[in-house]
Amino acid sequence: MTTSEQVDDEKTTGASHRPDGWVLGLSVGGVLAVVVWGVLARDSLASVGESGLAWVIDTFGWFFVVSANAFLVLAVVLAASRFGRIRLGKDDDEPEFTTLAWIAMMFSAGMGIGLVFFAVAEPIQHYATPPPATGVEAQTGPAASAAMQYTLFHWTLHPWAIYAVVALALAYSTFRRGRQNRISAAFRPVLGDHADGAAGRVIDLLAVFATVFGTATSLGLGALQVAAGLDLVAGIPDSTTVEVVVIGALTLAFVISAFSGLHRGIKWLSTTNVVLAVLLMFFVFVVGPTIYTLEVLPASIGDYLSNLVFMSTRTGAFSDHAWLGGWTIFYWAWWISWAPFVGTFIARISRGRTVRQFLIGVLLVPSGASAVWFAIMGGSALRVQATGARDLVADAAAGSEQALFGLLDALPLAALTSVVAMVLIALYFVTSADSASLVLGSLTSRGALRPHRVLVVGWGILIGAVAAVLLLAGGLDALQQATIMVALPFVVVMLGLAAALVKDMSRDPLLAVPARTRRGLAEAVRTARSYEEEDPPPVRR
Repeated sequence: MTTSEQVDDEKTTGASHRPDGWVLGLSVGGVLAVVVWGVLARDSLASVGESGLAWVIDTFGWFFVVSANAFLVLAVVLAASRFGRIRLGKDDDEPEFTTLAWIAMMFSAGMGIGLVFFAVAEPIQHYATPPPATGVEAQTGPAASAAMQYTLFHWTLHPWAIYAVVALALAYSTFRRGRQNRISAAFRPVLGDHADGAAGRVIDLLAVFATVFGTATSLGLGALQVAAGLDLVAGIPDSTTVEVVVIGALTLAFVISAFSGLHRGIKWLSTTNVVLAVLLMFFVFVVGPTIYTLEVLPASIGDYLSNLVFMSTRTGAFSDHAWLGGWTIFYWAWWISWAPFVGTFIARISRGRTVRQFLIGVLLVPSGASAVWFAIMGGSALRVQATGARDLVADAAAGSEQALFGLLDALPLAALTSVVAMVLIALYFVTSADSASLVLGSLTSRGALRPHRVLVVGWGILIGAVAAVLLLAGGLDALQQATIMVALPFVVVMLGLAAALVKDMSRDPLLAVPARTRRGLAEAVRTARSYEEEDPPPVRR
């Protein structure tokens, strides 16, 4: 990064590129402690994870459910209200990235590996063991309907609303109010000067821990699936050792990507991810049960929307705690633990858009793309299972990471598509680590938009180490346990962030200016700038 870019960042956000010693030291120390614990006392870490998970779900499962609903309602209200016309930046700022690049980077950071990992696994597992609240018989038509509606429930509006609240609060605070690009700075409307003190550092620490463990969960899932693919395609037996080696190799790929910078590295890889995912999805659509998937898409969206309130309000009072903990609460905790990372990243790439444009884009575009993805991949899997072409239920029972490759194996060109799937997972691994490390560097550097690359790479290596330790401590179960426990304190942070955002935006000067006057002022500014570009003022010597 050039000196001029650093100066520009500091003028925009007031952020110094020097690391915050307290936040960096405590966060790195805490993460390293978990890594050492996992290496020296693997059984102890697994035992604490199991007991901690049970306590969190039994005591605070309802809290996750209510909070996720609150974030969705808030996002919809803000988009439809007078706040929607506020621009995330100066009134005449233009978006930094094209809409396509913006959506690609947002989508790759926000879902990534999870979409590939659960594309087949979740619909098939719900089909084999329907959610308790549905009361349908397993492996029947109603079970297929319930499987698709719960899959969309977990992967569309709710997660993107969680991301949107954090991203909007940060983008507004950073680009509109000119504060530092860190979560604690967005609390200034409710904490005042305390946002720069101990309270602010605690908030940033919680955001760092949530980001590290939430991202490590995704990287662990990616390693599980790549190892399963290597077993199928190359005959390399799947084992924990192979999974750890995969994490090491992909972390090295991330390091190379990180040194290329945001615009070249993440942007290029994110666009490649989207292209590969579309190609894989289109292939399955064409050679798979095409007509059936065309029927699944509108039917599953209709079931999802008509039962949204019912699904959104299920808690342990009338449902199976174990099922909720393994599915809905795990997902809500996973999205919340990803919120500081994805929110900060989306905020970083959203300067110049209005609040309404931002919320519509963040809520609807990725949700629609996810619905199409699951209708084709999950719908094809359900049809393959129902017709007996492949026992995907048995594949999923052997391991969730096996399900996708089971579907591809039932279709033509299985070897080729399996390789494409592994490449896609690997690229999602790199972009997730890249984006998360950039955010962690920012959070530990007083909100710098472009933190020092050595710090960014260091965080990426630590995330990979945490993913490896959690896999060694208990595989998928350990990943889920860590996600839910670390997300609990950050739910409280997010609720406070939502309150700070509403209070901050309600005092925006733009809301007090009539629409006609705003348009006139914006046009005057643009005209003045164009004159300066055509005939710049003389330089005084």
